[in-house]
Amino acid sequence: QVQLVESGGGLVQAGGSLRLSCAASGRTFSSSAMGWFRQAPGKEREFVAAINWSGGNTYYADSVKGRFTISRNNAKNTVYLQMNSLKPEDTAVYYCAAYRDLTVVGVPSSWGQGTQVTVSS
Repeated sequence: QVQLVESGGGLVQAGGSLRLSCAASGRTFSSSAMGWFRQAPGKEREFVAAINWSGGNTYYADSVKGRFTISRNNAKNTVYLQMNSLKPEDTAVYYCAAYRDLTVVGVPSSWGQGTQVTVSS
């Protein structure tokens, strides 16, 4: 199992930016695709973005495409989510997740504890 710790959440005004980080430890980070999910109050957890093991392929939910960017630094065992042009509807707890495979296949096998992002209008 890989252990994941998110950081970088907080309170920001609409139109602002935040960068989330997820530090991984345990089994080899560079052999795992990684993803970000979020869960707003009263809603189910939803996919936000994902990246394959090398960073060569990225995937986004339609709701964040063009505003959010996922990236990774395998030397630092860290995955990032740069969030720009934030909207109040982006308010949620954001979770980092690790997949079992090099590519984004199936559901993640490991989850972080989450970090709160609140966007005020």
